[in-house]
Amino acid sequence: MGTGVELPVESRVTSAPLALRLLGPLQVQRAGAALELPPSRKARALIAYLALAAHAMPRSHLCELLWDLPNDPRGELRWCLSKLRAVLDEPGRPRLLTDGETVRLDLAEAAVDALEVHGATQSGLALLGPERLAALAARFGGDFLQGLAIERSAAFSAWLIAQRRRFRASQIAILEQLAQTLPPGSDEAIGALEQWLQLAPLDRRAHALLLEALARRGRFREGEEHLAAAARLFDAEAQDWGALGHAWRAARTAATLPGIVPAEPAAATPALIVVEPAPVLVSPTLPRRASLAVMPFGDRSRAPGTRGGLGDGLAFDIITRLAKLRSVFVIAPGTVFALDARSVGAEEAGRTLNVDYVAGGSLRRDGGRVAVTVQLSETRSARIVWADVFEAPLDDAFAVLDEIGNRIVTSLSTQIEVAERNRAILKAPNSLDAWEALHRGLWHMYRFDQADNEQARRFFELAVKLDPTFARPWTGLSFTHFQNAFLGWGDREQQVELAYRSAAQGLLADEHDPAAHWAMGRALWLRGRLAESLAALDTSVELSPNFALGHYTLAFVHSQSGDAQAAIREADHSRDLSPFDPLLFAMLATRALALLRLGRHDEAADWAIRAMARPNAHVHILGIGMHCLALAGRHDEALAVAASIQRRLPGYRVDDFLAAFRFADDAVAKVRQVAGELGLA
Repeated sequence: MGTGVELPVESRVTSAPLALRLLGPLQVQRAGAALELPPSRKARALIAYLALAAHAMPRSHLCELLWDLPNDPRGELRWCLSKLRAVLDEPGRPRLLTDGETVRLDLAEAAVDALEVHGATQSGLALLGPERLAALAARFGGDFLQGLAIERSAAFSAWLIAQRRRFRASQIAILEQLAQTLPPGSDEAIGALEQWLQLAPLDRRAHALLLEALARRGRFREGEEHLAAAARLFDAEAQDWGALGHAWRAARTAATLPGIVPAEPAAATPALIVVEPAPVLVSPTLPRRASLAVMPFGDRSRAPGTRGGLGDGLAFDIITRLAKLRSVFVIAPGTVFALDARSVGAEEAGRTLNVDYVAGGSLRRDGGRVAVTVQLSETRSARIVWADVFEAPLDDAFAVLDEIGNRIVTSLSTQIEVAERNRAILKAPNSLDAWEALHRGLWHMYRFDQADNEQARRFFELAVKLDPTFARPWTGLSFTHFQNAFLGWGDREQQVELAYRSAAQGLLADEHDPAAHWAMGRALWLRGRLAESLAALDTSVELSPNFALGHYTLAFVHSQSGDAQAAIREADHSRDLSPFDPLLFAMLATRALALLRLGRHDEAADWAIRAMARPNAHVHILGIGMHCLALAGRHDEALAVAASIQRRLPGYRVDDFLAAFRFADDAVAKVRQVAGELGLA
């Protein structure tokens, strides 16, 4: 490839709407007509890469992406850009924009099929009707950039494979939603199901829905043949297909019930093809919990296809730690490593394993540091729930597993909980199962006001009624009673006893759940049994070192009457583990209390201000801030907070504040020292 000077050239196209077709062979269209593209594969790759880039890309990055040790990478990049200007730019409207060291593509008023699909997926496919879903399905003319490959460009190849997997997952999600939106058993629904199975041949849900649709239409021969073919396919892949046999028998039975008229005469049904299903491994009546598969992390620093190393170790560590949290079902490492060894991508693995969420990513070493990219997706919708990049010094591989692994584990569990809460809040209360009722309760619980706390209690009671063996609703129920006692929303003695009883039920349900020991530690603190409280909280973090609330509550207890330095360490660690936690206000305020006891009043005031700024901070958090500000000599600010407290809770006094906590004598003396100045004595 020769080099050239990057100068504007006369456009060969007219000023007309621009469309980029990336889902299939690359096309650039203007006014519906396909334009002739440069023969250079790298120039074509640039179009797609810049079209999906969220911001302007550095020239150096584009050179590293596409050129493997060329003689003049910047010259070749300029040559490619000049060829693309001839296709993309319009008279008076340049599309390919360069600004010094960066390049970007202006797509205003342009149509890009991949961006349209991505936007619809992220916004929520469940909100779309069948016409819109069918239109999105029609956008796919094949794989992303079908037929385009660049030899010896490892970075671009890795990006291309990732995009193909991502958009294939989106295509499957669109077809799944379309199949469920169309009339059951209709030709259109069956067509969508068949397309879905072409893309995901091991998706049990697609097989089950197709079998049901065939039974509805009375097409029993086709159903038997499909079941037999599916059984052979699953057996060849060492996968259990027993649930499909049960689904087919249930669908046939339902289709022959009175009131259901098959489209094809039942009399024409041939003799059954006898296919004995394997036993069902998981009972369909088991209570539903969110499930997650964590795929091994690709190590860009190792040769393709090699196993072991930091990427595999990180995935194994994350799976183990998530399992200890016991908040979701986590697929065992042997299964996900086996799928990865067969080059099954994260999205396909999620559907094969029939899990709700799938996490994956890659790591890259750069000098003395390692960067880990992580992405969490909903399996069925292909929606990216969360993504982030974590970096750490690569001084010690085990230290990297600890530091980055901790942050990833807590982020994954938190983001799944947020997604489940948001899903549960949209469902009718009488349709909730135990898992959904738990998350509906959590949604209310984290608002920290009396009315929401009562609503949370009702949902937790519903959850334990639906599944008394589920420990987490018992811990939530204990939390609501704790709040009632701590914030004066009920008879304190009665609420303390209820908090303790609920925590005890949680321990009986699952003694290995760190949240159950956490709830017991809080209940024991309410009872004034501080040593036993600390022991229960220590157990919670021993069971799961990533349990942020356990570390926070250790800080909470120590900040009032124990080791103030330990309180600071635990509060900082809880924030490191869960920087966006709903209890972040309490983590910040706990640190302020510890600093107050240590006499570091200026620092205490600064941390208290941060706590008060959180939107769900309750009245006692304002009380902490008020006293910290007063002790720091910032009386005007303290008086302003005092006035705010009186507006929220008229008649609030220092005795109300002290009664909520269990301060050591040194802290009580400091609080009372300034209470008179604030008019709260």
